Amino acid sequence: MTDAQSSYRQIIKSTSIFGSVQVFGILISLVRSKIIALLIGPAGIGLIGLFNSAINLVGSFTNAGIETSGIKAISTAEKNAESLGKEVSILRRLIWITGILGAISVAVLSPILSRVTFGNDQYTLAFVLIASTLLFKQLANGSLVVLQGLSKIQYLAKANLYGNLLGLLISLPLYYWFKINGIVPSIVLSSVIAMLVAFYYRAKIKIENVKLTNKEVFAEGKQLIVLGFSLSLIGLLTTLSSYLLQVFISNYKSVSEVGFYSAAFTILNTYVGVIFTAMATDYFPRLAKVCHDNVQVKKLVTEQSIIAILLLTPIVVLFLVFAPTVIRLLYSKEFLPIVPLVCWGILGMIVKAVSWSMGYVLIAKGDSRIFIKTSIFFNSLFLIINILGFYFYGLEGLGITFLVNYIIHFFGLKLITAKRYDFEFDKEFYKLFFFCILICLGSFLSLNIESVVLKYILLSVLILISFGFSFVQLNKRLNFKDFFSRKNK
Repeated sequence: MTDAQSSYRQIIKSTSIFGSVQVFGILISLVRSKIIALLIGPAGIGLIGLFNSAINLVGSFTNAGIETSGIKAISTAEKNAESLGKEVSILRRLIWITGILGAISVAVLSPILSRVTFGNDQYTLAFVLIASTLLFKQLANGSLVVLQGLSKIQYLAKANLYGNLLGLLISLPLYYWFKINGIVPSIVLSSVIAMLVAFYYRAKIKIENVKLTNKEVFAEGKQLIVLGFSLSLIGLLTTLSSYLLQVFISNYKSVSEVGFYSAAFTILNTYVGVIFTAMATDYFPRLAKVCHDNVQVKKLVTEQSIIAILLLTPIVVLFLVFAPTVIRLLYSKEFLPIVPLVCWGILGMIVKAVSWSMGYVLIAKGDSRIFIKTSIFFNSLFLIINILGFYFYGLEGLGITFLVNYIIHFFGLKLITAKRYDFEFDKEFYKLFFFCILICLGSFLSLNIESVVLKYILLSVLILISFGFSFVQLNKRLNFKDFFSRKNK
């Protein structure tokens, strides 16, 4: 078995382990979204989206990006027990500090958050109650960071699965009995459950306990803190852009339109984005370990990008064909206005797969200065073109701008990584990438054919081509027969 084949198999292995659990998570989310849509409607989903956006906005600032920088620190210290114990002790202390800071910040800012988000003081108490979730989420993330940094994929997957499942079982009775008034207690209790489950799986790993003073924590964790704050600023920009866009949509149209927006991007970022979530779990720690070797970085990024687009292409085609059915299944017929948004947006996912793989290079390298500059530019661009897209073309405009945004993002990162790290994809990659784009674009254009018979014949052929092409290309890199025989043994 070649090194390349071994690397591809590692990507598929981690993706399949975490991805299979993500599928269960999607089923849980599907049930939750369907029932919530029926119980509280688009306005209720809009309220949930606005609450979460406001909370995440504050959290993006106060969490100091410790989760991502912590993964990098733990993955590089994994082979040395003493260094690992020290990094985990530093992480634990910083997690508590940032979690408490986040909760206090939301409680203090609750009147302002209510007025900015909803235009009145009616939700001040709601924000005070929700403030505690930032501490619970940060503590849960601290445990999950250790699991991910050590590549304990099975524990990490189970923690996510059972956290979501128990959160669903707690939330549904609240929505059933209290309708919209059940939103706040549901958000709080779900975060508590997720924290407890994360604690349980983190406790399964024995790590040397290293006692450090506060002075030692900040001295030893200086690099982690500096990179973390850079990532925190970037996370803040991303969340702020999304928050301001939702506030604009709410004020320009209505809270129900925010509900449509939230539902559409839940489909794009959660249901379709499961591929990104599953792969990032193993990809970032592996990339962090080889970040000083540009040859290895190029190899890993290329392999990750290839697997991403090959897995996504059939998914994108299927979603394009069955978008209305999927939306009815996930939500209700009230949400059918988001079909054009989802169709345009899902085209952007195939481009996002590659730019996403390149973007992690900047984080793994710890190149915070250039990462901050690019994030300011791309998030500002995201906000401006999305406001313009919604203003002129409504919900469909948001889908178009999603695609445009990731095309610009791809070319921007391509220039940056080429100049700073001598990174470039080879011709074989571009041939494969271009063919996958053609399949997806062909499916999108076929949706507009007036003849129903001709349309579905073409779409059926494209579905077969997408699955056949992905299977053949994956088999070339994995050798399925040998791969599954080894798995069985």
